[in-house]
Amino acid sequence: MRRRRKQEKRPIGLGRRAEEGRRSRGAAPRLKWLGLLALVVVCASLAGLAAFFALTAGSGGQSGPPRAAIVDQLSLTFPNPAFVQQATSMLEGAGYAVDYYPGEQVTIEFYQDLPSHQYEVLILRVHSGRFRTPDGTLTDDVVLFTGEPYSRQRYVEERQAGILTRARYFETNPPTYLFGIPAKFVESRMKGDFEGATVVLMGCDGLRSNKMAEAFVRKGAEAFISWDAHVSADHTDAATERLLQHLVIDNLGVQEAVARTMSEVGPDPSFGSQLLVYPPEAAASAGH
Repeated sequence: MRRRRKQEKRPIGLGRRAEEGRRSRGAAPRLKWLGLLALVVVCASLAGLAAFFALTAGSGGQSGPPRAAIVDQLSLTFPNPAFVQQATSMLEGAGYAVDYYPGEQVTIEFYQDLPSHQYEVLILRVHSGRFRTPDGTLTDDVVLFTGEPYSRQRYVEERQAGILTRARYFETNPPTYLFGIPAKFVESRMKGDFEGATVVLMGCDGLRSNKMAEAFVRKGAEAFISWDAHVSADHTDAATERLLQHLVIDNLGVQEAVARTMSEVGPDPSFGSQLLVYPPEAAASAGH
């Protein structure tokens, strides 16, 4: 997995205003030598600065450790601190700086800005479900849940355009409704580029169709990993731990990491779902 970061340029001030004063005849040669010495120092500093920028440009302008995120919208209904701790430990052990986002922070605005954070590994521990069209037709396309309560008075134009939708928890009684993110939102509302990130959608139906995966890839992701049907929270947590082990610790390619994970944990025992990767030819490891 490859990505490039922009090097931040900081203003650099050189020189200071000289004071004019009375000088003796013998002082002039000394001031000439001091001026020459100052010029040499300044030139050396500029040469070093040029070399620094040339080095960072040659290496893609990367600075600091690679970054990863755990987006835990599922913490609102199926919290698993042990998974979060283990996943964070593996990522940090592989050299990643890790950001954690609990469910209440997973808003529409959060999703909108997500590409701009420049994560190399993005773990979406979020509810997801099949998209239902306005006429009630159930499709194979997937919607990502936010943690933001649904309201008919908000985002009216976006809902009418199919950029946002309503998502529902079926586990609660009465039903709980939240705003949902379809593939169209990823393509038209997310800001920036994922720059070669590996995206792991832990929720249901992420690869029942390729539509959400295609949206992330068009937005710059290198690989999109998810399930082809329903999956339980316990099973996806266990599988993702194994997947991260193979991706960031063993440094395997995406296809091999997914294949090994499936051989170790198997399909979901209740729903029979399989862990897949898009595009099928994705081969990069999370560490590259």
